[in-house]
Amino acid sequence: MSEPCLMIVAGERSGDLYGAELALALRKRLPAPRLFGCGGEAMRGAGVDTVVDAHQLTMIGITEVIGGLPRAYRAFHALLAEVDKRAPQLAVLIDFPDLNLRLAKQLRKRGIRIVYFVSPQVWAWRKGRLKQLKARIDKMLCIFDFEEAIYREAGIPVQYVGHPLVDLVRPRFTREQFLGGLGLDPGATTVALLPGSREKEVRSILPTMLEAAQRLSLSHRAQFVVALAPTLSTQWLETTLLAPYAGAATVRVAGHATYDALQHCEVAIVASGTATLEAALLARPMVVVYRVSKVTWALGGLFVRVPFYSMVNILARRPLVPELIQRLFTPAKVAGRVEYLLDHPHAREEMAQELLALRDRFGAGGAAGRAADTVVEVLHSASAVQGVRSQDSGFRRQTPE
Repeated sequence: MSEPCLMIVAGERSGDLYGAELALALRKRLPAPRLFGCGGEAMRGAGVDTVVDAHQLTMIGITEVIGGLPRAYRAFHALLAEVDKRAPQLAVLIDFPDLNLRLAKQLRKRGIRIVYFVSPQVWAWRKGRLKQLKARIDKMLCIFDFEEAIYREAGIPVQYVGHPLVDLVRPRFTREQFLGGLGLDPGATTVALLPGSREKEVRSILPTMLEAAQRLSLSHRAQFVVALAPTLSTQWLETTLLAPYAGAATVRVAGHATYDALQHCEVAIVASGTATLEAALLARPMVVVYRVSKVTWALGGLFVRVPFYSMVNILARRPLVPELIQRLFTPAKVAGRVEYLLDHPHAREEMAQELLALRDRFGAGGAAGRAADTVVEVLHSASAVQGVRSQDSGFRRQTPE
């Protein structure tokens, strides 16, 4: 197969990272693949032609999704236009079901094979999506071990590949290099603040984190590091959100350094999402927080069917890490939970050991490679079927009536 054409579509920061790893793995397995689709900085760095920038599609909550529908509509049709122009043999859709399930329907109509990488959280809500997935995709690649049985029972071809983060979560600096480079004291108690990767999310969450930092600064010689997602601007953060707290606490911003911020802190305050898994892989004691609009919270409560909000607790099947969600997410409560962990080293160590025990639930590493192997298998099977159809068509044309 010479220069196969594949589409990869991701709509979140985490999906962009996984898409980049997959693209690099595919380049080792295919002759000069032509890759295009929707993604961000990481996928572009891996050589994917991102005809749609995923940053334009990042939305949280029901109210923001409604407001973002025009952008999603334009992105959807831009991707379909490129599909019709480039005629990919296969598409890899990464999570982001609100766009990708609709895209899958149109791709199926065009006879394009589909591998879905990173399962939508059908076990948490909207289980009806299983019927859509069964009708529209060729293979589901799960990153959590318990998901495989759900898809097998639904009659959907599935493979558990493990979590891509196992290979990605790697700090780059020593504590002295990292904290010293930020003008902080490597010997001082450090608390990491991870407020999310979307601007609206950070606007909603970081101010409460900073107010908690103020409170902690009154009773502890602590310093704070905001781990800034690559999708956000340091200047925007410092001028719009940090300025009101100048002097109230020692706070520094670290861009492109999430894993170092986690590795070199005593406790992390983490917005619920992928970052909680990154903290877990580094065995970092944490307090998980989150907040959405009142409308999203009210409507979401009607559909969500899980006992916990953080993936860490879902994997552990118990409240391993404290969760402060919605009305419980206040400066006083956050400061209180962090203060307890700072004042009780044994509690931090116990949490760290329990997080270490979860590592087996993430797989042994090599998830992107296993995913790429499956993508290549599906691609080759699609080519074989097309070849048989072509030969059969030619035979029928040559056979007299």
